[in-house]
Amino acid sequence: MPGLISSNPSPIFISGTPDPTKKTESLNGTNGYLKSASPSSNQLRTRPTTRKTTSEKLPVDESSLDNPDLGPFLLKLARDTISSGESPNKALDYAIRASKSFERSPVVQSLELAMSLHVVAAIYSSLGRLEEAIPVLERSIEVPNIESGLDHALAKFSGYMQLGDTYSIMGQLEQSISCYESGLKIQLEALGESDPRVAETYRYLAEAHMQAMQFEEAENFCKKTLEIHRLHSEPASLEEAADRRLMALVCEAKGDYETALEHLVLSSMVMIANGQDNEVATIDVSIGNIYLSLCRFEEAVFAYQKALTVFKSIRGENHSSVASIFVRLADLYYRTGKLRESKSYCENALRIYTKPSPGFTSEEIATGLTEMRPSMKL
Repeated sequence: MPGLISSNPSPIFISGTPDPTKKTESLNGTNGYLKSASPSSNQLRTRPTTRKTTSEKLPVDESSLDNPDLGPFLLKLARDTISSGESPNKALDYAIRASKSFERSPVVQSLELAMSLHVVAAIYSSLGRLEEAIPVLERSIEVPNIESGLDHALAKFSGYMQLGDTYSIMGQLEQSISCYESGLKIQLEALGESDPRVAETYRYLAEAHMQAMQFEEAENFCKKTLEIHRLHSEPASLEEAADRRLMALVCEAKGDYETALEHLVLSSMVMIANGQDNEVATIDVSIGNIYLSLCRFEEAVFAYQKALTVFKSIRGENHSSVASIFVRLADLYYRTGKLRESKSYCENALRIYTKPSPGFTSEEIATGLTEMRPSMKL
């Protein structure tokens, strides 16, 4: 799950929407489905658009759709078009025609139809046409017959998860959680409670509940995820480290700072063992935040300074993450009455914010300046 934790104290569950059509659909992947988005990671969401998009319609003889070989061919064309970076509208047309061909085929091809509908919905989502993706995904859920085997069960699971992703992007969290729970039920029946693939679904639900401010439910799913890691993962796995960071966020939100600190330290140890210096620094920022909440100021300064050294080395002196730590240190020293140090860190942060390097977003600048306001009263 990429981008679980940010060095900025901003929402982590509203993910930047990747183009889901650029992923190869597979029922045998990490979690068995094509993701249109994730409830995890940072800052931006694609919003549904009301603008009508002109599709690049290709001339088609409807009678040719009865050819049982046409559906697989068109579905491959759709995927190849996506992979080549060509017009998504052309890929959408191929995918829609593929699904129509599977619908009309005299030979039952429910699994293939479901997969083609997943692709259609993913393209709609990538175009921001989320309202149109929903009925397609609802249809894809109706198609597979669980009694026909594991592939059909996972195809149905895939539809529920992709539908949950779509609702999540639209901000409809209750519907999103409901879809994830329906998908989880199917997955548990097909794979069992301790299958490693179930851990990712637990993680999705933990993030969704966290976003909905339902911390007890989020903690419960985090615990289930960590239990699966205990049973199946290699020691010091990166996946477990990521899930411990999520658990730390849940504990911090509940005010259980000591437990949050414990999970962050364990996660940091794993990252150190795997040579992930950048991630270690990001965790150090989170550790500093916890120490600050506990009024353990010297330990907070030490954690922030460790992260600052790494970020300067890896990302550069004028990176937004460097400015963010300057802001934190300014706030810390302001709270402890060390006004000279606070003013110095404020000036360092302002130097970066007033001459932002490429890649800075206006949101980062606005957030940083807002957080600096108390310290800037000096």
